[in-house]
Amino acid sequence: MKLKIKNPVKRKLIQIAAFGFCNSRVTNFISGKIYKGSWKKFCVPGLNCYSCPAATFSCPIGAMQAVSGSIKFNFSFYAAGLILAFGVIFGRAICAFLCPFGLIQEVIHKIPGKKIRLWKPLKFLKYAVLLIFVLILPVADTNYAGSGDPAFCKYICPAGTLEAALPLIATNPDLHQSLGPLFILKISILIAVLVLCVFIHRFFCKTLCPLGAIYALLNKVSLVHLSVDKGKCVSCGKCAEVCPMDVNPVKSERSTECILCGRCVHECPFNAIKVGLFSLKENESENRARENDENRMQLFEGKEKD
Repeated sequence: MKLKIKNPVKRKLIQIAAFGFCNSRVTNFISGKIYKGSWKKFCVPGLNCYSCPAATFSCPIGAMQAVSGSIKFNFSFYAAGLILAFGVIFGRAICAFLCPFGLIQEVIHKIPGKKIRLWKPLKFLKYAVLLIFVLILPVADTNYAGSGDPAFCKYICPAGTLEAALPLIATNPDLHQSLGPLFILKISILIAVLVLCVFIHRFFCKTLCPLGAIYALLNKVSLVHLSVDKGKCVSCGKCAEVCPMDVNPVKSERSTECILCGRCVHECPFNAIKVGLFSLKENESENRARENDENRMQLFEGKEKD
């Protein structure tokens, strides 16, 4: 199955729909309450804070860190399984289409300013964040009851600060007394991320997102992936030029940084790039069709010479 994203507006509409689906309890912004109903048992595939007043579902990264007791520990396994299932099917397409914080970053990037590329070594930072703050600290750093803190959510996550902390503080004056050094750290990280997103497309996705790190690794095996027809490609470099994630699709079809947004598909003047679900049989049939076309062309040229 081929998926040619010829209209980028369609992706934006999907992003907005996903954002609204994840945050449908908008009236809670007024009441300052957190929805804790039955839907919170389920996780969305993108990064969206559990404690956001409008959030209907849980965040998979937050759920993975829930290791305080057998029930929550089982829930963390469920969240990990969900992430792996989505990642194996869609890869980082989830980042481009279904992640609420990804949409926020793209909107911030629209603010006028000099646009620059990320220093490449920084892209590996997200794997350290995943390993240390999501997988190790919540298990290793526990209290007397054996309960571990969700380290990433507690110390880093800018999505949680923006979507949950600030709205809750604004509507619950009692929380003002609890503000301290940790809040200053979190608000500083949020400001830094938002400012950098103005100049660097999806700065958080590229450098700090542990969910993006998981999906990045699964990009190598995901069913939905990017494919370049080398027979049509003329190496004009247009795809690499327009890629918001600084990827050259021609050199790396399965790049861990590619979010499968379809920008290169839209911009390629020779229709040489596809993003979609490809089976081995489809690829084989396409190759056979191309070989048949080449054979017919050779026969035609031979007759013309005769």
